[in-house]
Amino acid sequence: MRLTGLNSVPYPPILAYGFRPFFLLAGIYAVLTVPIWVITLHGHDLSMMWLPAQIWHAHEMIFGFIIAAVAGFLLTAIPSWTGRRGFAGAPLFGLVLIWIAGRVVMTITTSLGPLMVAIVDMAFIPALTVTILPALIRSGNRRNLFFIALLVSLFAANLHFHLSGSLLVAPLQFAINLILVLVTVVAGRVIPAFTSAGLRQLGSDVGIHRNQLLDRMLIVATIAVVVVDFITPGSVIEGTLAMVTAVLFTVQLVRWQGWRLRSQPILWILHLGYAWIPVAMLLKAIWLLGVPIPGTSWIHALTMGAYSTMILGIMSRASLGHTGRALIAPLTMVVGYYLLIAAGLGRVFGPILNLDHWRLWVSSAAILWCLSFLLFLFVFAPILCSRRADGRAG
Repeated sequence: MRLTGLNSVPYPPILAYGFRPFFLLAGIYAVLTVPIWVITLHGHDLSMMWLPAQIWHAHEMIFGFIIAAVAGFLLTAIPSWTGRRGFAGAPLFGLVLIWIAGRVVMTITTSLGPLMVAIVDMAFIPALTVTILPALIRSGNRRNLFFIALLVSLFAANLHFHLSGSLLVAPLQFAINLILVLVTVVAGRVIPAFTSAGLRQLGSDVGIHRNQLLDRMLIVATIAVVVVDFITPGSVIEGTLAMVTAVLFTVQLVRWQGWRLRSQPILWILHLGYAWIPVAMLLKAIWLLGVPIPGTSWIHALTMGAYSTMILGIMSRASLGHTGRALIAPLTMVVGYYLLIAAGLGRVFGPILNLDHWRLWVSSAAILWCLSFLLFLFVFAPILCSRRADGRAG
């Protein structure tokens, strides 16, 4: 089955809209890459890899998995924000090929030198930026240019990573903090809107309204996290800022009243994903202020907790809504939500409770995490690769 594209050129449904290929690729990459990391964690040498396994794992989770999901979101949201046609067809296919090329050269040892590997890996973010920038400029809404600034900053973080010899974790932590800013902005837009719509469906007259002052305070706080983390890493100032940020996120979370949506998994999963952010900031604060917990606890609360959960929730909702289907999470996907929650809890709190068995905690969490995204693929791969249920284009 083929569709007619925006320029009257036939192309398959998987290329009919930006979310389709990149949500699919994010799911596939999640299922493929984490097992590789676990295999190396247990002492098995994979000679195909040219980077140390831990560095590769961190880099690919950010610039492979998360960036694929971010690309799918931006390529879908921007047409809605700007009133422009969606990104589809040959340009979308070109972006897919660039993303895949980057993942190959970052994973498998090739005859390419470090310079060419860096060029191929770093090509995707500029290509994505060039693709979406004209639509943002034509819309005249300068607020959305924030996403361009964020993409440029993520590119700079990846550039720093490659210039450092691909062995430093500081650029990767910088990228993790940048993604926190992105999640803060996106969640501040979509969660109140989705929650209000969900409550209306339940017959509730409770409206979830955005508090612009709190939204701005959160954006300023997360940008401050990026700056302070970069300038004075490991400082008391950083710990204090993390504590303040945790309080702000908690206030925001309470305002959104996610507990009213317990009968709608497609929505409460977003609230649970957001709830991981104050948890992460609290863990970061108490670690920096001297409490003896693993120093990576807060990082995994953000990555495996907040980012992964928000990604799975948004990919689920967008894949249903933008293919003309009811916004009801299939039971199989709800099981995936619970698996992901269990994975995050085990990965973050398991080593805190019993550090002696950290490999067991990490491996168990990885298995659950992979199963959750495997269920996403089971449910949504056929949807992403087929025409809209309502027969419309897109």
